[in-house]
Amino acid sequence: MHAPVLVMQDSMKREQGGKVQRANIQAAKAVADIIRTTLGPRSMLKMLLDAAGGIVVTNDGNAILRELDLAHPAAKSMIELSRTQDEEVGDGTTSVIVLDKPPDSLKSIANILHNSISVTTGQCRRRKGGLVHEGPRNDLIKGIMLAAYPDANVSGGFHAGEMLHVAEAFIDKKYHPTVICRAYAKALEDAVAVLDKIAMTIDVEDRATMLGLVKSCIGTKFTSQFGDLIAALAIDATRMVGVELGQGLREVDIKKYIKVEKIPGGQLEDSVVLKGVMMNKDIVAPGKMRRKIVNPRIILLDSPLEYKKGENQTNAELLREEDWTVLLKMEEEYIENMCAQILKFKPDVVITEKGLSDLACHYLSKAGVSAIRRLRKTDNNRIAKACGAVIVNRPDELQESDVGTAAGLFEVKKIGDEFFTFIVDCKDPKACTILLRGASKDLLNEVERNLQDAMSVARNIIKCPKLVPGGGATELTVSAMLKQKSSSVEGIEKWPYEAAAIAFEAIPRTLAQNCGVNVIRTMTALQGKHANGENAWTGIDGNTGEIADMKERKIWDSYAVKAQAFKTAIEAACLLLRIDDIVSGIKKKQAPGAGQGPSKPKIDEEGDADNDQLIPE
Repeated sequence: MHAPVLVMQDSMKREQGGKVQRANIQAAKAVADIIRTTLGPRSMLKMLLDAAGGIVVTNDGNAILRELDLAHPAAKSMIELSRTQDEEVGDGTTSVIVLDKPPDSLKSIANILHNSISVTTGQCRRRKGGLVHEGPRNDLIKGIMLAAYPDANVSGGFHAGEMLHVAEAFIDKKYHPTVICRAYAKALEDAVAVLDKIAMTIDVEDRATMLGLVKSCIGTKFTSQFGDLIAALAIDATRMVGVELGQGLREVDIKKYIKVEKIPGGQLEDSVVLKGVMMNKDIVAPGKMRRKIVNPRIILLDSPLEYKKGENQTNAELLREEDWTVLLKMEEEYIENMCAQILKFKPDVVITEKGLSDLACHYLSKAGVSAIRRLRKTDNNRIAKACGAVIVNRPDELQESDVGTAAGLFEVKKIGDEFFTFIVDCKDPKACTILLRGASKDLLNEVERNLQDAMSVARNIIKCPKLVPGGGATELTVSAMLKQKSSSVEGIEKWPYEAAAIAFEAIPRTLAQNCGVNVIRTMTALQGKHANGENAWTGIDGNTGEIADMKERKIWDSYAVKAQAFKTAIEAACLLLRIDDIVSGIKKKQAPGAGQGPSKPKIDEEGDADNDQLIPE
């Protein structure tokens, strides 16, 4: 017998095979369970405490998961999912991860029933291991289980976590993960085709329709109680910064050119979209420079208006006293020339990203020019977009075309204890600021998160003006169509394909649960209406729990968000299923000698203290 060969170090831990897949599925379920109750208009809020003692109160899936510190690698990848969804389309972060898990006791009862009920009809197929997915036996099992557990949901649902949850049964039956992934990929392809079929195109210029859509998409958020306010702010801001690219395409960069400025105080109704830029800055010399200028000429610089200093420790040796005077005069002349080059263009406001010396401040204030220094690069870019100016690197390269003249008003106001600069009333600005007012910082932070989602929805509609029904109607239609198609799928891929179809029902089921209605009755009624792929717009009203026509209730979803949620969820489920080995305990390689820390000082112990060590005289 051969002696065992040691390949890995003792500190390393390795898990492989089905055990890894089950662990990944359990981790995905745990993450999804955290945010399951945050779906829909009747969602619950989560309160999170961060390491610094700060409090976050939100029902935004991405914001919750971002704050969590998780150890399991699969759970971490689920959080990445939510982040991807947020970056790509800005909404649907909870839908991607939602998971609704049936109690383990139900699963065990289901297995016993599966194996004990005899099959007398040719409609059911008995495979090795007793895996049955259709026919009278399944209906009989459901009937028995519903009688025993009226509040339970037998079919077990999910989106990303849900896709993994249904895959668990196949992993137990020794299905190869590649087969499951292949079936899921086919299901995704067909699901997107169904989305294209039921999608409805809208006119983005119709403000009332846009308002209704954005309001519907953020109806689950905290700010939905404030009516049209947040939706109106989002639509105004995204329309303002939209840029035509030709061929009917529009580019809307909400990260670069829309700034949200939060100032505690006042009421939320005081929030406005400014046609220009606002920043937390005051003029360099209050009292000497003007704080209000109508139709200002603005020059933007990203170079310092001060004498150039040496890079590091520059020494100048002066032999005569008059040389010192010459040196100072040279500095003064350098700054005077620089200011003269700027003043040649008769500006009213000069803004620089770098420093501005007292002498330059003197020359500018003498000429009646207001100056602001040390501005952020992002703010400078926004001002350039708003007032039509060009940021100049060197004052001697200034041209008349670089001066911004599109701003209607430059004003410095005091709000609370701080001064804020407003460059507003711009003509056709391509950058704007949303000023949010509210009772507290926590409230404003939550409003800002909701506003970001609303702006993302508005941007998605402007870029892709297509709608699909909300309230779980889309998922039920996709589920019904996939169930129909599953009969034409050949081979063992048929079962995972059908399971993926059932998986889409997780969203309407979770919505019904969060409304507090009878889940089984509601889902049965909805499945009946969607049975043949009909009534595509029938779903659940998230506020009342009633089954209604989504078009009449104006409950819509953006096509881009829904399609991205399906793609992200299924692709991530496939990724996690294909992991069959986890090796942990890998240490980073250190540079030679880096591991040896500084030698500790030797401390004399009590026994050594009396040793006869001669002290040199």
